[in-house]
Amino acid sequence: MQHAVGSPLPPPHQPGHRPHTGWPSAAQPPGEPPAQGSAAPPPAFPPPSPQVPPGGQQPPSRGIPGGHQPPQAPPGQQRPPVPPAPAPSGHPHAQPPASTPPGAPAHPRPPAPGGPVPPGAPAGQYRAAPPPPDGTGHVHLPPGAPFGVPTPAPTATAVPDPTSTTLAVLLIGPAGAGKTSVAKYWADHRRVPTAHISLDDVREWVRSGFADPQSGWNDHSEAQYRLARRTCGFAARNFLANGISCILDDAVFPDRPVVGLGGWKRHVGPGLLPVVLLPGLDIVLERNAERSGNRRLTDEEVARIHGRMAGWYGSGLPIIDNSQLDVPGTARVLDEVLARAIASPPNW
Repeated sequence: MQHAVGSPLPPPHQPGHRPHTGWPSAAQPPGEPPAQGSAAPPPAFPPPSPQVPPGGQQPPSRGIPGGHQPPQAPPGQQRPPVPPAPAPSGHPHAQPPASTPPGAPAHPRPPAPGGPVPPGAPAGQYRAAPPPPDGTGHVHLPPGAPFGVPTPAPTATAVPDPTSTTLAVLLIGPAGAGKTSVAKYWADHRRVPTAHISLDDVREWVRSGFADPQSGWNDHSEAQYRLARRTCGFAARNFLANGISCILDDAVFPDRPVVGLGGWKRHVGPGLLPVVLLPGLDIVLERNAERSGNRRLTDEEVARIHGRMAGWYGSGLPIIDNSQLDVPGTARVLDEVLARAIASPPNW
């Protein structure tokens, strides 16, 4: 097949398309009727069928899927152009999206949980985020509050039973008095949940930079002592607020009531019951000799502390001389003292 010199070649035949037969020649200007002998191009759409079925409804066109007709122009006017369908994303002829006016989000998104609700949002469109769960993730614990005066459980006897009452006990005594051993035994044999909090154990949580009182009592050791006592008080209040009794042990001196006993009362609460363990000096020296590490003091230091503890006599606090008592026997006497303290709390 030959073509005129300078005329463009027809497009190549592609699969799925019929051969092109209406390619205009280069000598034919656009807008003029085709020359004689040349075939006219096929119409873009098939002509409408003149037959109308009964009922007056036009059958759907077979040229466009779904039966939609292109917009028709009034007689004597040209039909408006049909906008082309947008090309899929990634197509070489795809058009960029229309620009968004400044200040208006292209796609409004709901606010982040707990964030502010955008202005002008319809009522009920955004809901407040639920509060985060407790730190445990399961059980919501009540906060620790100052512990009040304990109320004994109702019993048939006149003397309250301290073994079934939530208590906060402060066991006071010199080094070697047996405070820690008695406190552990007493907490282990209670009929209600009970915790033992030792001030010396909490003080030794500090590993590097621990201020050892054996090296001398100074501002550094005093600060660590106050910090450990406050930590013990916080722990005791949290245990007590959740129904767990506590027994704390510390070497509190009677000549420093504001720093010692008064500090414990401020940190735990007015319901704290102090009890003093004060065996003889020979018993204290013997028990101190069995210790090792930071817990063992010199004999001179032990004697000096024991002498200062003698000031508890006449203070009104209950005192237990456990020189001839073992640990279980001292724990039984402690229960008797606590029963009287519950019935008539000491004024301290």
